[in-house]
Amino acid sequence: MNRIHNLLCSSGWWARRVEDKLVPWGLDGVQLGDRVLEVGPGFGATTRLLATMPPELTVVELEPRYCERLRAQLGDAVDVVHGDATELPFEDDRFTAVVCFTMLHHIPSRDLQDRAFGEIARVLGPGGTFAGTDSVGTGALFKLIHIGDTMVLLDPAQLPERLRAAGLSDPVVERRDGSFRFRARRLR
Repeated sequence: MNRIHNLLCSSGWWARRVEDKLVPWGLDGVQLGDRVLEVGPGFGATTRLLATMPPELTVVELEPRYCERLRAQLGDAVDVVHGDATELPFEDDRFTAVVCFTMLHHIPSRDLQDRAFGEIARVLGPGGTFAGTDSVGTGALFKLIHIGDTMVLLDPAQLPERLRAAGLSDPVVERRDGSFRFRARRLR
């Protein structure tokens, strides 16, 4: 991420927005269960909030510096794993829910995004839920903070079919302002 993006994502403003709007909207009506995986927590604004919810929270983060920061901030409250969403280092059926917030557009290609969806379906147990949010990328601030960053936007209208192709069922995608939330389940 570029400097502006880093500054924004580590700010108190972002932490308040995550707590007041993003996570409540993204998880409204979602049953997380006991073992939750967060994919791509970055600076951890969402993780700090999620750590108060399920009995067991694991996060997988690609950037080693962010992993170190999360471990220092959260200690034993969260299991921080350095890894890649396209090759999750977990056994099949491990989690009751997988969540991610405003990070899917950081996966550098549509093919890799689809690979991540397949990995998420693999590590979800039967009846588990995949849920979260992302941006449609229309706002000026969103575009500004991504100058020089990876930004492969997802089309919310195509996301249900992509989630079904990954092995997930009952996908729901809802838009609000410049964002969308999604959820899908693993039935088998």
